[in-house]
Amino acid sequence: MDPLSRVEESVPTELMSEHIINELRPDQELRIFRSTFSSDPVVVPPPGLTLHSYVLQNIENYLDRVAFLDATDGHQYTYGQVLQLLRNVAAGLWFQFGIRKGDVVIIVLPNTTEYFIFVIGIISLGAIYRGSNPAAHESEIQRQAKHSGEKLVITDLKTHKKVEALSLPVVVVAEDVPKGSRSYTSLFEADGSLAPTVEISEHDVCALPYSSGTTGVPRGVMITHRNIVANLNQTVPDVESKNVDGIIPDGERVVLGLMPFFHIYGIIGICCATVRMKGKEVVVTRYSLEEFLDILTNYGVTFAPVAPPILLQLVKTDFDNLDCSKFRLNSVLTAADPLGIELQKAFETIFPGVEVHQAYGLTEYSCVTVSHCICNHGRGPSKPGTVGFIVPGLEVKFEDPTSGLSLPANSSGEICVRGEPTMKGNNSISSWDFPVFLAILRQHDHWLRKQMSGYFKHPEATAATIDSQGWLHTGDIGYIDNDGDILIVERMKEVIKYNGFQVCCAGSPAEIEAILISHPAIADAAVVPIPDEVAGEIPGACVVLKHGFVVPPTEIQAFVASKVSTYKQIRHVEFVSSVPKSPAGKILRRVLKEQIVKGLRRTKAQQ
Repeated sequence: MDPLSRVEESVPTELMSEHIINELRPDQELRIFRSTFSSDPVVVPPPGLTLHSYVLQNIENYLDRVAFLDATDGHQYTYGQVLQLLRNVAAGLWFQFGIRKGDVVIIVLPNTTEYFIFVIGIISLGAIYRGSNPAAHESEIQRQAKHSGEKLVITDLKTHKKVEALSLPVVVVAEDVPKGSRSYTSLFEADGSLAPTVEISEHDVCALPYSSGTTGVPRGVMITHRNIVANLNQTVPDVESKNVDGIIPDGERVVLGLMPFFHIYGIIGICCATVRMKGKEVVVTRYSLEEFLDILTNYGVTFAPVAPPILLQLVKTDFDNLDCSKFRLNSVLTAADPLGIELQKAFETIFPGVEVHQAYGLTEYSCVTVSHCICNHGRGPSKPGTVGFIVPGLEVKFEDPTSGLSLPANSSGEICVRGEPTMKGNNSISSWDFPVFLAILRQHDHWLRKQMSGYFKHPEATAATIDSQGWLHTGDIGYIDNDGDILIVERMKEVIKYNGFQVCCAGSPAEIEAILISHPAIADAAVVPIPDEVAGEIPGACVVLKHGFVVPPTEIQAFVASKVSTYKQIRHVEFVSSVPKSPAGKILRRVLKEQIVKGLRRTKAQQ
């Protein structure tokens, strides 16, 4: 089968080949690319599944197996304990705090062995989980909490002061807690037999992560049970059916839990996927290179989802007598940022036999969008420089940003995706029912657009992200090659990614630019991404000072640092006479970026 499947709606899935589909305009070719694996019957999960019922399926066969293990102190929970504790948490939330279906509960924690238990306890009540970065500035936490209307906060002692001003009930993951708060033990010791049975639809929202991925400004993304189940079903193999006795062997899947759980990559792509496969997750709260290697060897990690900066550090470190035979590591998965070709090759040289896979994901698509990490795909190691191939059940097209035309293979355009995992809204349209949809669209276009409410309380942003045909516009420019692998070229919306974290620098006005301009000495400012070998990109500020003012760069950096999270802080300040703008008033960021990069290169050459 040709790996590039552009499919006409009348062609059965099993007969996919090179076809063209016409949609809105008869004279326009709409080239839709689909997975070569889409004929797999397990791609579409059964209807009615909630996220917790899906990931906990057949858990009774694994009650004595370790589910989560703390890499710091060795503390662990078996699957049996996880099952009991999440019931206890559900009962405690219901009776002690009055949490009901539709209520939002925020978790402001680093990675802990209890994190997954809290999340599943919350959603099993029909309530909505929202994760927040514990390193975020307290003003960010407060702003998002006010927007989403949380009913309860779960945090730790270190972060407790940041949530005090929310005036909400607080559960602290500690035994001795500040006055007015409750210890998490009150939830863990509740009577799980009293946990209520709540009627939950697969289309109910279960998670509300805040993302700036396609909009440049953090917005709550409404994700349903069905969205996440569909995403996991596209990427997590049915391991049990591939074993003779239907039981997954213990130790077959030992996963590194390093990527932050408050991010959708961590909680869905790692935690939920690991529990679905009944693996063991080694939870890492804080990264250091020495501990990282010890964890890999001491706990027999077989699969390590990481960010590119970690691979870069591994490659650039001179190890004395590194014995790779001690590792059980089979593969690493990088996401958050594309991995450079040379970096991948260098890693594979130092760690022979460890496959490097990449993934490209969106919060708005419930996590993984394209990936090399579909098990047993038979395509061999991932191609360096590519972020993956199309997963089953996903449709992709590459749209010319100027003309709106869909482009053929090897032509760069905005990546647009369509499938069941797309955030809550009008995401059920596919080419298979297109004639019916087209008839409805002609009569009810305005109504349909109003229903696309994927961003919480932001219908305009949703309509700008998901079009009337259900296509999610990612804001990323890329293309698909002749082998069916996807490459990312650049971002349309200039969202800086610092160490894998998104830094909002597109918007009207931009988040950080608004802070800069609020400084009494600054007349104008623009924030641009500056390439950095370690972090991938760093936020750089181009600043126009008011007449008569002299301000050192360090003061400007400190001013921004006092108002934002660590990863959003300005790492470079460039003073300019003016900020170049288009006739329409848009900042010409690319011009500024090129000026800064040229200047840094000159400085480096003179040293």
